Amino acid sequence: MIYLILAILCSSSIALIFKYSESKNMNRFVITMFNYIGAAITAFVMLIIDFPETGSEGGTFTEVIIRSTDLFSKNSSIIWGVSIGLFSGILFFLGFIYYQKSVKENGVSLSGAFGKLGILVPMTLGMILWKEIPLPLQWVGIVLAIASIILVNNPFRSRTDKIRLSLLLLFLFNGLAEFSNKLFQNYTVTGYKNIFLLCVFFSAFLISFAVFRKKEIKLKREDVITGLIVGLPNFFSSFFLIMALEGIKSSVVFPVFSAGSVVMIGLGGFFIFREKLEGKDIISLIMILLALILINI
Repeated sequence: MIYLILAILCSSSIALIFKYSESKNMNRFVITMFNYIGAAITAFVMLIIDFPETGSEGGTFTEVIIRSTDLFSKNSSIIWGVSIGLFSGILFFLGFIYYQKSVKENGVSLSGAFGKLGILVPMTLGMILWKEIPLPLQWVGIVLAIASIILVNNPFRSRTDKIRLSLLLLFLFNGLAEFSNKLFQNYTVTGYKNIFLLCVFFSAFLISFAVFRKKEIKLKREDVITGLIVGLPNFFSSFFLIMALEGIKSSVVFPVFSAGSVVMIGLGGFFIFREKLEGKDIISLIMILLALILINI
């Protein structure tokens, strides 16, 4: 249980640090770039400490992807992790940028909740690609989640009530990033997560560095330090979650992780930053919390 608690604390701390950085008008591109430097270095150190085994036993790409008869071999798992990881860096970069943007525009509580709600994306794609049909209670959770999105982004809004595009894009990119994680795990044997994470964070760093060079942004010490600090919980949130899954059933881990993170972010936003939410935002937050529990049952 200690690993699950640590995963929740790491996940929620990312949003709270973002809230602090946006309140100080720090540069989100610099923070994002150095966050990925810190996370990549951490992933590299973890990879050296626990380098996975190699071997040819297991399925080939044709057998696994097309015929779905086996898992990748150890060697193929490494190749798959590198390939998916490098591509996933784009999604993780966009997810982090819109996370920060949404925190500034919508507050840390709603942003954290919608970020976690992105689990609907891999769930939907899983239904299409792998025929993973939700259980009745999960359908209830899906309906609640969709209703919460509609509530926050009212399609019948007045001209003065603008759609919260940053929340929707945060939901989409976080969801696609979660799907890339599922895409990696779905076909590989265990033990190659550090390779995947290293490629994800290194790829995201290269993208953020390209944006940084193009915009000719000046480096400030507080931005660099904040970014490096974010990189640690960014990596260890996934790391501790995997550790938790090794000792606790996924049916317990995922609802507790998702709901626990939303609650911790909400409490942090209220007690640390004194955030005040509108009535419909509070209702939406409660609906998302219930939806996450039901979806992960």
